[in-house]
Amino acid sequence: MEKTWLDTFTEWVNVVDDRIWGTSFEVCGMPVPVLIIVILFGGIFLTIRLGGMQFIRLPLAIKYMFRNEKVEHGAKGEVSSFGALCTALSATIGTGNIVGVATAYVTGGPGTLFWMWIAALFGMATKYSEGLLAVKYRSYDAEAGHVLGGPFYYIERGMGKRWKWLACIFAFFGICVGLFGIGTFTQVNSICGAITQFFDPDMRWGVTILDNEYSMVTVIASFILATLVGLVLIGGLKRISKVSTRVIPVMVVLYIAVALIILVCNITAIPGAVATIFKSAFGLEAVAGGALGAIICSMQKGVARGIFSNEAGLGSAPIAAAAAQTKECVRQGLVSMTGTFLDTIIVCSITGLALTVTGQPYLSESAPMGAVATMNAFATGIPFLPRIATDFLVMLSLVLFGFTTILGWDYYSERCLEYLTGGRMRIVTFYRWLYIAAVFIGPYMTISAVWGIADIFNGLMALPNMIALFCLSGVVAAETKAYFARRREGEVKD
Repeated sequence: MEKTWLDTFTEWVNVVDDRIWGTSFEVCGMPVPVLIIVILFGGIFLTIRLGGMQFIRLPLAIKYMFRNEKVEHGAKGEVSSFGALCTALSATIGTGNIVGVATAYVTGGPGTLFWMWIAALFGMATKYSEGLLAVKYRSYDAEAGHVLGGPFYYIERGMGKRWKWLACIFAFFGICVGLFGIGTFTQVNSICGAITQFFDPDMRWGVTILDNEYSMVTVIASFILATLVGLVLIGGLKRISKVSTRVIPVMVVLYIAVALIILVCNITAIPGAVATIFKSAFGLEAVAGGALGAIICSMQKGVARGIFSNEAGLGSAPIAAAAAQTKECVRQGLVSMTGTFLDTIIVCSITGLALTVTGQPYLSESAPMGAVATMNAFATGIPFLPRIATDFLVMLSLVLFGFTTILGWDYYSERCLEYLTGGRMRIVTFYRWLYIAAVFIGPYMTISAVWGIADIFNGLMALPNMIALFCLSGVVAAETKAYFARRREGEVKD
């Protein structure tokens, strides 16, 4: 079969992806990506620097998450802290929570879930630091009428003007992530793939576009999705926040409720599933010679999936956190870190447990991947519902998760563009239409290409942010210490 231009493009993307996420060393023949180590080590370093604050202060953070829906008197910002969190979650909780977790499970085994938890627990310290710095170093654009903040501002203002070049690099790759990566191509590709799998699994309504075969369902779905995204984006941040605060709680509760039904129906299998997760995480299921290799494989897949799912260290969430109506940067940092807890410890865990208790196959070339694996888990776990009903539930979850991620990443990338262009709104408006067009063309690329592009720009975006977090960790520690000292003295009220 002759190669198409899309096959050639995919090969090129994979080569670049391998260069960026390449390895500097191998352990038991398994590659250990440098970027993953940097991001994970950053979380461990900040955890130590902050005295394990994410464990000690989590109840207070959850309290602030709901209480800060009532805007603090005299606080600057555009949306409530809860609204800012939902905007961040709209970009964080996406198809990766369903497709990504299932793919990690199949390729790395059930133990990947344990390493996701580890990445998330340390990532909470990273996300806290990002949210704190975003509010501390934000600025208010009176002409545009909104708050500007994020890694580009805490790099420039916190590290000094001579580091502006690093802030510009972050902003540039932030735009690329939104326009070409996880903001558009990966989400709409997964959404349309799930819709096509449900309505036209046998490709009965096939059409040829640029020498490649697609279902007519894919074409219709991409058009409807691009139209809906356009209608929301024209309204700006407040409309994105409004949609997110309505959709995010509903979709998370719906997905968790259905997954909990699976766990209840298979409650006797839960102890065995938990044991399997820990055995797989530490290579106890492998033969003696391959135990260490199994651990490295499970760790690599789990940590990578955890990082990409909760986005701790990538620098995306602080862009939304900067818009929160709050006077206290520490308070917003606490609210921000709950996003990692909700995304990975709750939503990803639910998916991973559903796959494990229903005994879905893994570490096999013939094992179903991605959404299909999750659909199989739901169908097996809820035997009293017909297969079409459980498939529909997974498809609906994918659509809602992916749709809100598209909205959230438009906001992130627009703020990056504003920083680079000095707030020229005409350019931002033009970019918005480009973003809508990218949503439309996303389904016509291969899965390998869209995830490869996302990996490339995620890595290039994360490096400047992690450099800033290491350099400004002293500021984070000082602000944290000062805030809780004032709180003990009664100067700060919860």
